[in-house]
Amino acid sequence: MDQHATPSWWDERRPGHTVRITLTDPAFTVDLFVATGRQPGPTLAVLAGVHGDEYEGPVAIGELLAVLAHQELAGALLAVPVANPPAFAAGIRASPLDGLNLARCFPGDPAGSASQRLAVLLDREVIAAADALIDLHSGGVAYEMALLAGYCDLGDATGARSRALARAFGAPVLWMHPEGAPGRTLSAAQARGIPSLYTEAAGGGAAPEAVVRCYHEGVLRVMRQLGMLPGGSVAPRHRETWRGAGNTDQAIATSTAGLFRPLVQVGEAVTADQPLGEIRGYGGAPSERIVAPTAGVVAMIRRVPRVVAGDGICLLTSRVV
Repeated sequence: MDQHATPSWWDERRPGHTVRITLTDPAFTVDLFVATGRQPGPTLAVLAGVHGDEYEGPVAIGELLAVLAHQELAGALLAVPVANPPAFAAGIRASPLDGLNLARCFPGDPAGSASQRLAVLLDREVIAAADALIDLHSGGVAYEMALLAGYCDLGDATGARSRALARAFGAPVLWMHPEGAPGRTLSAAQARGIPSLYTEAAGGGAAPEAVVRCYHEGVLRVMRQLGMLPGGSVAPRHRETWRGAGNTDQAIATSTAGLFRPLVQVGEAVTADQPLGEIRGYGGAPSERIVAPTAGVVAMIRRVPRVVAGDGICLLTSRVV
């Protein structure tokens, strides 16, 4: 383990075994699985379920832990299948305890609301204990995104290490962000000099086999890249690279309520002023047409038809040629 922090559970590790540790707060408990190898090596943290309507990551972590029981591991894997138990239990993106999006709360506030305290717990007990971080996401119920690995590269050593891990993960799309957004797990890791990456996938409230396999294999590939598993460095296998801010909070939004009908697909190249979709009233009459402000590639599109004013509809980015 890199000497970022020594977590409260450090003495509960068992070399050669996986232990389940319960992290507690008066409002919730979080299960942390610590798989410790018999040989020294890096510590990798893997989070899933930061949003309660994303299921691909939790399923992939469960399969990963089962496989690791038969692997010769160096270092340690810190796995949190459900990082946001209140939201996961409710099957919704934000926490029902305070209405906050946990993925915007890091590094948190120990005197704050439930989600802010949860962010503190995950930051101090998991992220700060790691040498690298993977945060498994998807589009959830409301949005569709490409199957990708994203990372921030601010031009420093941490960014270069994040790029190497994202390339090793092996998702079809690699998305590089030249700037970071506050409140994320990745921004918490960046502040500590910890390389990190996150994933996205189509979502839809399911856990398709192809996505689970990509996530499962991707974590194993990163572990090989880090020297935690035998096999050495892995070759990149992404098919294309995107570059852009990647901040879903800055998606093109609707100004009216109604039913959204998309006219483009994720991964599609669009031109400036090209229609991306339209909002129709419940009687069928068009009320708003959403157009691309610039040329780009569709990184995210809304999946759920029902919209209200201010809902994000589409996010564009740039494809690197």
